[in-house]
Amino acid sequence: MQLPPLSLYIHIPWCVRKCPYCDFNSHQAPLQLPETEYVNALLGEFDRRCDALHDREIGSVFFGGGTPSLFSPDAIGSVIDQLDRRLRWAADVEITLEANPGTVDRQRFAGFRTAGVNRLSIGVQSFDDALLRALGRIHGGSEALTAIEAAHSAGFSRVNVDLMYGLPGQSTAQALADLRAAIACGIGHLSWYELTIEPNTAFYNAPPALPQEDHLAAMEAEGRSLLAAAGYERYEISAYARPAQACRHNLNYWQFGDYLGLGAGAHSKLTDPTTGRICRTWNTRVPADYLGSARDQPAGRRELAAAELPVEFMMNALRLTHGVAAGCFEARTGLALNALQPALSQLRERGLLAAGDRLCTTTQGSRFLDSVLACF
Repeated sequence: MQLPPLSLYIHIPWCVRKCPYCDFNSHQAPLQLPETEYVNALLGEFDRRCDALHDREIGSVFFGGGTPSLFSPDAIGSVIDQLDRRLRWAADVEITLEANPGTVDRQRFAGFRTAGVNRLSIGVQSFDDALLRALGRIHGGSEALTAIEAAHSAGFSRVNVDLMYGLPGQSTAQALADLRAAIACGIGHLSWYELTIEPNTAFYNAPPALPQEDHLAAMEAEGRSLLAAAGYERYEISAYARPAQACRHNLNYWQFGDYLGLGAGAHSKLTDPTTGRICRTWNTRVPADYLGSARDQPAGRRELAAAELPVEFMMNALRLTHGVAAGCFEARTGLALNALQPALSQLRERGLLAAGDRLCTTTQGSRFLDSVLACF
């Protein structure tokens, strides 16, 4: 069988400080980061698991966190260099590193570029100092602007900026001002998403006052219009890109590709080339455990049943504005699309799924995506 494209995710679990809205696997950094030990643990995990890749080419690498930019360029470069000796990169491999504006400077960005990183994702969230304080961020608006300028000066032509809207006390004018500031910086990609209150966060235990639904709708509608006018295509629910700037790594997720996750709390999805079965695994979330014997085996493993595959596939593919080719479903799941015909027909009749040879929601379907997914 033809296996899906393959990506590599590498999790760096430490941050300077845990943000009150964050539900990712992140932990406050110790005074001395165990860089060498963690790099060795990552490479050791890869060596134990690389047989499952079957010598497939890697199309993208993503250093996520946490705050990967806390690690030195030498440490990141060591991971890239050692992996380069162990596997095959695509000729145009995309290597992304997440960075916090409060943990970088021009020299550090230049070091990451020399180390082999060719795309940066900068967690700005807002350029408004008061809103940043409300979010518990360690940087200010001026530091965010300096970080973006430093990324460009270091030679990065592919830069993403993360921004959030619906922040505590935020007005529509403030949300649009954040977008205008990012656009003025000339970045090629924006991740613009609504703040949501997640369990197991400080905000969940002490919720801040957030904008009402009508204000959120105005922010979203006016923000989308502003980005479109500035030349950004909304290609996924919360992702906007100028031509040739879409994130290849995330596209692989949304197109139900395979990925190997390394590091504390990292998840993997891999397809067996013999049986076609898809297996998800995940690592221990605790950095100390990952650095100990717990890294020798995944913390959990689950093979997806055939009945689960339609919704697993659709919950990713239908996030994309233009969806995916219909043939992608059978290629990535091994199931015949005909089995879904009753659900597909019903959704098209209700105006939630577009007609034609692509699996794609309509504008209405995108608004009610949970209802669409329930049909699978």
